[in-house]
Amino acid sequence: MTLPLSRQLVERAESKLGLSGQPRAIVFHEKEGRRHAHCVWSRIDAGSMTARPMSFFKSRLTGLSRDLYLDHGWDMPRGLARAGAKDPLNFTLSEWQQAKRRGQDPRWLKAAVQSAWAASDSAPAFGRALEEHGFTLARGDKRGHVVLDHDGEVHALARLLSKKTKEVRDRLGEPDGLPSVEQSQAKRAERMTPALRRHVEASRDRFRDESAKLGERKAQLTKRHREARVEQQARQQRDWAAETKARAAKLPKGLAGLWHRITGQYQDTRRANEAAAVESKARQAAERQQLIDRQRDERAPLQAAFKDLRARQAAELLELRRELGRFAKLSRSLDAAKAARMEQRRGLTRSPGFGLKLER
Repeated sequence: MTLPLSRQLVERAESKLGLSGQPRAIVFHEKEGRRHAHCVWSRIDAGSMTARPMSFFKSRLTGLSRDLYLDHGWDMPRGLARAGAKDPLNFTLSEWQQAKRRGQDPRWLKAAVQSAWAASDSAPAFGRALEEHGFTLARGDKRGHVVLDHDGEVHALARLLSKKTKEVRDRLGEPDGLPSVEQSQAKRAERMTPALRRHVEASRDRFRDESAKLGERKAQLTKRHREARVEQQARQQRDWAAETKARAAKLPKGLAGLWHRITGQYQDTRRANEAAAVESKARQAAERQQLIDRQRDERAPLQAAFKDLRARQAAELLELRRELGRFAKLSRSLDAAKAARMEQRRGLTRSPGFGLKLER
């Protein structure tokens, strides 16, 4: 059974906010001719009697709102649309990472291009509107209008707009005056390379700060562990001395000691003392091992955090370098194409009978 749209949205919001299974109340009412709903959840977890965390709930609900507009093909409010289609040249490192994780959502691409189309009445205005979202209007190989996204991928404009090619040409004119795909990709590469280099530096700075914080935690933990071991060693030495003294007191001296030797009680007491000493050593060794195990368990999450940090840094820098390499490859491809065209033109201008004539 398919749930009504309002219930579907409540379920999705509940999942986004981490409130699944919590008590809730949904109230429907009409206001100014519109029927809408309010949903209220209890944040108190009945099992732990603590409040469920609600960090970043506004941004999560904003993302859900965007998905709702995109899923149903509704006209998105300008502020909501602009927030989701920012020019990647102005991305921070975290925004770039979020965009890479999300990937190029075709719904966003269509929504942004259609929004730019609706807001412009000429080819220059449309090109500027696309640039606000990080896209570029270019001339395709088949002399059609195409759009390049921030990754340099090529998309047919008519398909994005769900219009016929003739309708696009009537509005924008012939694409002859637009840059080619290769030129647009090279320009994008030139502009993206400094941005990516900034991301590399930001990544290094961030991991350096995180590593320093972990290093500080490690130093504090190491100091506390060493102090605990020194304290345990001192306590065990005191206990050993006291136990040794108590065991020695069980062996009488003088005539009483002589009598104990004659009757055999001395050897029995000595063997009991030796067994007690062995037991004491084993107990203290077990205590030391227990302390070591506790400290290793306490240290393990910190070691895992160091390992995770190094792995994340390696993966992040590798991805950034791949992006730099990809854009550098686009630039080199354009340079090679230019060189080939220049060589071709030089070949066409040469006379096939060209030579030198020497006169005496």
